[in-house]
Amino acid sequence: MQTREYRLGIIGAGKIGEAIATGVVGRGLVAATEIILSVRSEKHRAELEARTGMRTVCDNLEVARTSDTIVLAVKPKSVADVVTEIAAQLSQDQLLISTAAGVSLDLIESRAPKGLPIIRTMPNMAVAIGEGMTVLSPGSSVGPERLEWATSIFRALGRALVLEEQHMDAVTGLSGSGPAYVYIIIESLADGGLKLGLPRDVATELAAQTVLGAARNVLVTGEHPAKLKDQVTTPAGVTIDGILELEAGRLRVTLINAVVKAAERARQLLHHPH
Repeated sequence: MQTREYRLGIIGAGKIGEAIATGVVGRGLVAATEIILSVRSEKHRAELEARTGMRTVCDNLEVARTSDTIVLAVKPKSVADVVTEIAAQLSQDQLLISTAAGVSLDLIESRAPKGLPIIRTMPNMAVAIGEGMTVLSPGSSVGPERLEWATSIFRALGRALVLEEQHMDAVTGLSGSGPAYVYIIIESLADGGLKLGLPRDVATELAAQTVLGAARNVLVTGEHPAKLKDQVTTPAGVTIDGILELEAGRLRVTLINAVVKAAERARQLLHHPH
């Protein structure tokens, strides 16, 4: 295998791309000197290089030529064009990782050199604070070592799972879009506190930490959420009255439908990217 100048190259270092770079450096997975980033504008390039201390260029070809692993963190509509642009610089001893929602492995493989290992991923925005949820789907040319390496990159940003590509639309509708649903829940809980006279900053902190604590309890204990709910809900107590209101308002079915609708939209984008 050819030794390249950089261990990790990121094309399109926006929010997700920058989060990947700072996350792997923060976890000691890759040194800042082993990363190269590319962006479109000189202004962004200078600002990003000053902020991160990482080599930053406006040339995708340089990233493709000099990196072992290339993360494609551009917008979904740009993926095909960027892969076509860099294809001549790519070889089978590299690894290409896409973070674009709704862009299939087939599409990327059709524009890339034959046999190039490609992994499609779906991270969510919480990778920016090290609490992300990412799902990886490897293409047929990806061996176990490369898949483990790619998974370790996203584990540096939160949690990561490997699933078959057929599940990606569901993942997009659930963990990809899910933070937006949870923000609405936090905002609504805080508004309830506001209605009862709590100051907004207090109500927001109570709501956000309550959601965080409940979520962490599910992950740490491994218990079914329904069992944990029952632990909070005492007979003839306060919580059951609140739960009855949630059920009357169809919160449960509304959230299920939100996930399904977003997944359907992701599937549509896959077939009609523009």
